[in-house]
Amino acid sequence: MTEQSAPYRPNPMLKRVETGFENAIFNSRWLMAPFYFGLVISLAVLLLKFCMMLWEFIVHAPGSKETDIIVGVLSLVDVALTGNLILIVVFSGYENFVSRIDPGGHPDWPEWMVKVDFDGLKQKLLASLVAISAVQVLKAFMNIDAVFDPQKFAWLVGIHLAFVISVLLLALSDRLGHNHREDAKGGRDGVG
Repeated sequence: MTEQSAPYRPNPMLKRVETGFENAIFNSRWLMAPFYFGLVISLAVLLLKFCMMLWEFIVHAPGSKETDIIVGVLSLVDVALTGNLILIVVFSGYENFVSRIDPGGHPDWPEWMVKVDFDGLKQKLLASLVAISAVQVLKAFMNIDAVFDPQKFAWLVGIHLAFVISVLLLALSDRLGHNHREDAKGGRDGVG
């Protein structure tokens, strides 16, 4: 005669503690919400700075040289790109880590705002950083006649290249990871 083992019955007290702990961990995601709200406030501060820069650009434009105009425009583009970076972090970070955003059928709602996953977020962040660093290098290059500091210029180019290489390595890593996942999925399904 064989002995049957008794069915497993979890301790109700331990199960309540486990459920409470898991709920606390799950709800801790809301601790990130104030960070995103703070970034929205920083976007408003950036808008104020942009308006001040735009006003100064307009006031000084009539007497400026062409290179000064180009550098001024690049400065405005730089601030706009930084604003885009903040928006990307706020929307995709909130959507990925806190709660889903319901656009409610708003006609102006950009498609990407609720469709950027963590891999897409990394790529968009790095692409924005590359664009911002490229603007900084271009501004320094446009100002090369006025103020040329070879060491500063070398640092700007070096940092920009580091960002470019990082983006390329991330893209390669994502592609290899995607191919690996596809191969693994094909192997499981018996397709290959």
